[in-house]
This record gives sequence, C-alpha cells and structure tokens, in this order.
Amino acid sequence: MRQSQLNFRSNVIRAIVVFTVTTIPFLSPACYASPACIVVRWSETIGTSRTTPTLQVVVNPLLRRGSAVGHRALQSLHRLGANFVRFVPWFPYPRLVVPELRPPANGKTFWNFKLIDPMFQNFMHATAGHPVIINFSTIPEWMFQTHTQITVPISPNQVDWGYEQGTKLRVSVKTLADYYARLVSWYSRGGFVGKYGHWHYSGYHYHIAWWEVLNEVDSEHHMNVRAYTRWYDAITAAIHKVSPQTKFVGLALADPANDLSWFKYFLNPQNHAPGAPLDMISYHFYATPPAASNRETWPHIFFSQARRFLNTVRKIQAIRTKLSPQTKTDIDEIGSILPHDTAPTLFRPIPNMYWNLSGAMYAYLFAHLARQGIQIAGESQLVGYPSQFPSVSMVNWTTGVPNARFRVLELLHENFSPGDHIVATKVRIHTVFAQAFVTPTGVRRLLLINESDHSIRLNLPEARGALEQWVDQRTAGRKPSQRNLSSDGVLLGGLGVAVVTYRNPLSPKLPGKTLSLRGVRNRK
Repeated sequence: MRQSQLNFRSNVIRAIVVFTVTTIPFLSPACYASPACIVVRWSETIGTSRTTPTLQVVVNPLLRRGSAVGHRALQSLHRLGANFVRFVPWFPYPRLVVPELRPPANGKTFWNFKLIDPMFQNFMHATAGHPVIINFSTIPEWMFQTHTQITVPISPNQVDWGYEQGTKLRVSVKTLADYYARLVSWYSRGGFVGKYGHWHYSGYHYHIAWWEVLNEVDSEHHMNVRAYTRWYDAITAAIHKVSPQTKFVGLALADPANDLSWFKYFLNPQNHAPGAPLDMISYHFYATPPAASNRETWPHIFFSQARRFLNTVRKIQAIRTKLSPQTKTDIDEIGSILPHDTAPTLFRPIPNMYWNLSGAMYAYLFAHLARQGIQIAGESQLVGYPSQFPSVSMVNWTTGVPNARFRVLELLHENFSPGDHIVATKVRIHTVFAQAFVTPTGVRRLLLINESDHSIRLNLPEARGALEQWVDQRTAGRKPSQRNLSSDGVLLGGLGVAVVTYRNPLSPKLPGKTLSLRGVRNRK
C-alpha cells in the first residue's frame, strides 16, 4: 500500500476517533431510548454570558403618584432589583413627559416639572442602588415646523397620539441640545440656568449613569441617520458639560432589520464629531401576529419571528465588531404586541396563555442574546393598559399585580448573571429549547423553555434531587413555583419556562475546554 494511502487511512481513523470522543457524551446511555432527553457537557464552555435581564418603564397615567396600580407595580420593580432599567417619558401624554410645553418668549420661560417630578422620584426610589437608563424621548413639539398649531389636552391623563408631528427643526440643534442639558442638570445638579439667565432650582442630585438619546428615531419624526448623528453629537456634548460621568445610548431603532445602514453610519467614528461617545447602541423587537391569526398559531408565529430577529442581531453584531468593537448593545424593548392594541374601541380580551407565550419568547431571546454577547436584554414594559399597548404590560393594569411576563423576568434575574459560563447543550425535541449555564462559583443551572402550548416530559440525566423553579400557565402571575425533583425528569408545562439547579456544583476552575459557538450541537 502506498504511503499516501496509509496517510489517508490514518487521517480517516483519527477523524472517526475524534468525532466519536466528542459526540459520545451527547449519547448518554440514559438517553438512548428517549428523544426527550437533554444532555449537557458541563465542562465544555462555549462562551461567557455578558447579558443582564431587565425591563423598561414607560410613563403613563397609571404610574402617577396616588395610583394604587402604579404603587404596586413599582413595589415589584423595587423587589426585583434589576440593573439598567430603562425609564422613558414618551409622547402620548405630553403633560407627563415634556417639562417645557411652550417656547421661551419676552424674557419668560415656561418650565413646569410639577407632574413629571413625582413619577421620576418614584422610579429612582424603586431602582435605588442600581444603574438606570433615562430617556426623555419626546422633544417639545414647538421646536419643530408643523402645518397646524399643536394643542395639548388639558387633562394630563388624556392620551394624545397626535402630539408628535414635525419632521424639521425650527430651532437650532444647539437649542435642542441645551434643552436636554438643562433637563439633565435639573435632576443631577440641583437645577439649571434658563435661557434668560435665571436659576431654576430643583434640589435633585440623582446619579444619571446612562442617558439614551431619543427613541425609535427611524420612525419618530421621520429622521435620517445623518441628521440623528448630528443631533446625538450635540446632545451628548451638552449633557457632558453638566454631567461628565454620564454615558450614552444611541439609536433605539424600532425596526433594525429594515435598514442596516443606520448601524454602518452611526458606528463609524469618522461620521461623528471628535470625542463623541459611542458607549452603547440600542434597538427593539416585538413579535406581532397577523390580525387574522388565532391563538393556536401564535406560538409558531412568535418564535419564528424571534428567530428572524436573532439573524438580524448577528448582522448588527458583525457591523459593530468591525467599526466600533468597544460599543455595547442594549436591546431595550423586547416584547410582543397584539393587533388593535392602540385602538381602545377595538380592544379585545387577551387570553391568559398569551402572557406565558410572551414570557417564554423573552426567555428564549435572553438565552440567545447571551450566546451573541449582548450586554442588556430589556423586556417591555412594566405597565401598559387599554389606550397604551395593553398586551405589552408586565402587570395586571387593574391591580398592578405581576403577570407571567414579569414572573419569567424574575426567574431569569434570580438565576442568571453576566459572568456565567454558557456550556454545550443538546436537545432533540423541536418545540423545546434548553441552555445550560455554570456560575463562576460552579453552580450548574439549566434553562428550559416549552415553545408549544402542551406539556412535555423531559429526561434530565443526573437531575434527581435538583431544584426546579418554573413559570407556566398554572402559576400564571404568581411567584415562580419550586420543588426538588424526585427523578431524572421534569414535566414542562405548556409555554412553560423552568430553571433546574443541580445539587453538586462543578469546580470553580471553569471555563475548562472552550469551543466556538459554531460547535454547539443544538438545533436552536
């Protein structure tokens, strides 16, 4: 036999041996007869999570001081103790979100924080001790050219979807930047000097860790990336003068897949003023079923849309890595919206299974975003109600009590943190997602997600005695249930999310063997 043939045969045998050694652990004898078996290579690290699970709080009348609903919701937020909660005073309630509704004139200014301050104070109290992201996203409409005069409802509780109209500034970019610098100074430096040189006293000295510059700029005011970049540079420079320690989040795009050129332009430092900060970018995702769809089809629709979004994330990550690798990413609106959500007259009762479905999808995205190195995964939003996206709410808008969406976030927050090792995990059932993590101290946890609306029994080798915590349609809005497993298996309820914490920790000497994410033997 020729030497070349011997070499070829040797290489084939070596490849077979390597393949066998690396795949046998996934074919544990306990799993031979069970397609429902989930196998984890606990010592095989495929990455390290950087991802913080958190949420956003959008201002609306239910969060006003004196509201029992808002009080209970903020209590739940306080108990959660999450980092990087996003606070967004947003335009449908102008009197609750814009402190300067009238332009300065004849030596007088018209700043009024009377309705805004109590909500801001309550939020900062609920998140005390944790870094937050502030986004006063609504620009006073008088700063824009408009075809008609803008009138603001007398009642601060009346929704006004027509407040935001203009597309071109009628003031200078410096005037816009000064508005935001004064806003930040009001909350961080005890007040500000107004347009005519008068001191406006607040007495507030909050630490503003992060400031996000505007919201969904690809749709609101019909902006383009070049104009937004100029505004961003001017606003961040003005804010830095009054709050040098503040870092910034840019873009907050509504539809990131629609036009990736936003990222290519904004993340290129050459398109910014010298010294402009590129600390973090943000963008959003909502699953939305067609109006004609029925609840039986929603699980497939939601998870299919989530997978398409993850492909978009990969593309954006590639752009970011090439142009500005030090820039972090915050996907700060993750949720789902049902048809007719913004039309109170067309509002339909929301089936209970929806809340679990939306929560399960968030958990699925959290795990995948951890694989992709995303820093923040923010669920949207704490309080919604008819007239302001009821299907996006994380609490019952009549009681303020958390629903299943909040409880899933709570489950993730209590069990997973940046620094956890992501380890190789295999699942063969197409409606189940599984991902194992190991903490830096060696604690082993397995995240399980049921993408279907029926229960599934899973085989988990070595899980006897492990602690299972779960949220499903039986627990609904109650705190996650828990039990110690009496066998090497678990019954995962329809649209359920579970975390299994194993009894015996690994040595904290991980990561051990490290593989590329391309080596993950997992369908999803």
